[in-house]
Amino acid sequence: RMKRFLAFTKKELLEQQRSGKLLFLGILFVLFGIMNPAIAKLTPWLLETMAADLAESGMTITEVTVDAMTSWTQFFKNIPMALIAFVLLYSGIFTKEYESTTLILMLTKGLARYKVLLSKLSVMLLLWTGGYWLCFGVTYGYTAYYWDNGVAANLIGAVTLWWLFGVFTVCLMVLFSVIARSYSMVLLGTGGSVFALYLLGMLPKAAKLTPTALMEGMHILTGAQVPGDYSKAVIITVVAGTLCVAASIPILNKKQL
Repeated sequence: RMKRFLAFTKKELLEQQRSGKLLFLGILFVLFGIMNPAIAKLTPWLLETMAADLAESGMTITEVTVDAMTSWTQFFKNIPMALIAFVLLYSGIFTKEYESTTLILMLTKGLARYKVLLSKLSVMLLLWTGGYWLCFGVTYGYTAYYWDNGVAANLIGAVTLWWLFGVFTVCLMVLFSVIARSYSMVLLGTGGSVFALYLLGMLPKAAKLTPTALMEGMHILTGAQVPGDYSKAVIITVVAGTLCVAASIPILNKKQL
């Protein structure tokens, strides 16, 4: 039984490679990783280039100090775009199976539906984790080359919390993938849920409780917060993500393919 699960997971990974998605994802996260310190490094030059035009408008630019914090500020500004790209790329990972006979073929060979779900979940988590930490590694390396990463407090804690938010988003994608049959509905469900949680997080009492609170990496880097301040949000996120996956199994079992 485990062999069938591993065989299906291997098929999924090979499909990512053959379709070019794996290569695209790798390039995307590497580019985001390079872009963070690059923007920080180019900021003084860009402002200097614009100084003359801004002076004519009555604006004066003072000397800009760029350091590792500037690069990590860019990281936390840009990583949401990388996650959005990931969601756009993989929201159809279930729905395309509904449209083809591949899934039915695997089920007739004795592979349980929940194993299909866990296999696809494992692949998405593997790709998100690999891409995210690749992006972090590239940013860290270039930032260390130009500046001192030591100025960023609790860096690993801050980026780990953001990674966990991405894991939660993947769990949401799985839930809406088994509920909906179309790519657009999976996008709408996932995006709508994250937006609703973001709005909920704007309430003072819920500010440090929702999964979206894990996106506040800059508050940790500046020392305004410490990773421990988000312990309740971490617990709620883990529980909510687990419930999304747990609810997906019976829904998929009853779904007419």
